[in-house]
Amino acid sequence: MRGLEGKRVLITGGASGIGAATAARFLEEGSAVCVLDRDAKGREEIQKQLPDLAGTVDADVSNLKQVQAAFDDAVRLMGGVDVLINNAGISIRHDFLKITPEEWDKVIAVNLTGVFYMAQIVARHMWEREGGVILQTASTNGIVGQPYYADYNATKAGVIELTRTMALELAPKVRVCAVAPGYVLTPMQRAEYSDAMLEEVNRKIPLRRHAKPEEIAALFAFLASDDAAYMTGHVYTIDGAETAGGLASR
Repeated sequence: MRGLEGKRVLITGGASGIGAATAARFLEEGSAVCVLDRDAKGREEIQKQLPDLAGTVDADVSNLKQVQAAFDDAVRLMGGVDVLINNAGISIRHDFLKITPEEWDKVIAVNLTGVFYMAQIVARHMWEREGGVILQTASTNGIVGQPYYADYNATKAGVIELTRTMALELAPKVRVCAVAPGYVLTPMQRAEYSDAMLEEVNRKIPLRRHAKPEEIAALFAFLASDDAAYMTGHVYTIDGAETAGGLASR
């Protein structure tokens, strides 16, 4: 991709899954990469897997003081931040009627408030430096209804509207987009499936498979690159055509 060499990239939730694949992709593009993650073991492992990382920083994105401190650490490690991959998130599978107030608050705090904290701090930094790119992880769950994830779905829809509003306010200095993956076969996701369950889910996806984390990472790399210099304010779905049709397509 054009324009990624030497870019300073901060990836939240970067120690595993899509975040880890995205860190690897930006390193391949010649970028400097710092991973933010609250999992100490995960940070240790990703540093071993990707020894060329500029470093890792610790923060729970739902804690504003921790986010600010971690961002300051990332700036010290890289000299600044040109690209934010705002990716950290959690989910709790539950019937709507059984979601507890504590579970609701936790998911909202990480998936929406945490995205806002991170985006605002980095956007101020980018605005002062006349440019940057913020890419946020949404989900097809924020575009169409999905049972058993009411809290998660609400946060991802919120991320999409936050992204659109940020893009309007931060233009022309900062580009802001969202990526909305469908089913992605991360190691954690695969561990939750039996072979029969995996096949059942794959049957409803027109491409008949889950996405690979590396495929999501490739979209992040493109959107951060100079090749996407006119792309801002939109959500880009990557789901193997899962949401392209209604009931008749399933």
